[in-house]
Amino acid sequence: MTKSTKWFLWILAILALFVIGFSLLIITLFSRVTDRTETVTIGSGEKLAVIELRGIIVESDDVVRQLKKHRESGSIKGIVLRIDSPGGGAVASQEMYEEVRKTRETKPVVVSMGSLAASGGYYVACGASRVVANPGTLTGSIGVISEFLQLEDALNKLGIGVKTIKSGTMKDAGSMTRRMTKEDERYFQSLMDDVHHQFINVVETERKLSHTKTISIADGRVFTGRQAVDLDLVDTLGTFEDAVSIAADLCGIKGEPSLVRERKYKPFWERMFGDVGETLSELKREAFERPILSYRFVGPF
Repeated sequence: MTKSTKWFLWILAILALFVIGFSLLIITLFSRVTDRTETVTIGSGEKLAVIELRGIIVESDDVVRQLKKHRESGSIKGIVLRIDSPGGGAVASQEMYEEVRKTRETKPVVVSMGSLAASGGYYVACGASRVVANPGTLTGSIGVISEFLQLEDALNKLGIGVKTIKSGTMKDAGSMTRRMTKEDERYFQSLMDDVHHQFINVVETERKLSHTKTISIADGRVFTGRQAVDLDLVDTLGTFEDAVSIAADLCGIKGEPSLVRERKYKPFWERMFGDVGETLSELKREAFERPILSYRFVGPF
């Protein structure tokens, strides 16, 4: 074999590895996570289920499914819902809240807040039997946000024009290819206000606050867990272990409860690339799946 042939084969092998690696990353980025899960039980006492809500809220399917499953299970005495999320889609947050509220009518649901349980994350927590936050948890952010990318000036500089054919004056409201008019702004503001009022009504009802007090804190601000207790937005301060103890007490469990969790099965490419795949998936959701109306905390994260 000649030297040039060896170099050619080496280059071909490197290119093949690059293509394989890149293909696996693309699969991880654009394919849905498999629905295969396994149930892990730790302990031997009566059972509490642990459900995790982490990251930006895009859809509600997985959390809703778990809530229904554990609500209907005779062996599960109660549920601890761990929330570490800046919120996200308004509809997905509302759907999870409704399922938490339904579940608490059958068995206790205790929310344990992690570092961040804001906006949509807080909306979901409002449906629980008890809400537990750490002193440094950031929560609240009772508000709605919608962001519109504006590309008209950039397209004009590139000499690119867009012709829109429509029926109805508001059909292309919010389009990134034209500047938003005052009428467009008023239209979207009315949507924001309506969805914001829905959030306010839930907080006012679930936390048993006066309308005046709720309005005064529903301006999008976040609060620490300690501040949130003083404002009656959460019930008590405590860790995840404290939340488990509270849930066990509400369920009448004697001794240490056993904790039941679902663990998702990950395909080999996800196990191979680990956090890289998760990061790419988060970027994909943020870029391509962001809901128009969001209960989402916009912070330095």
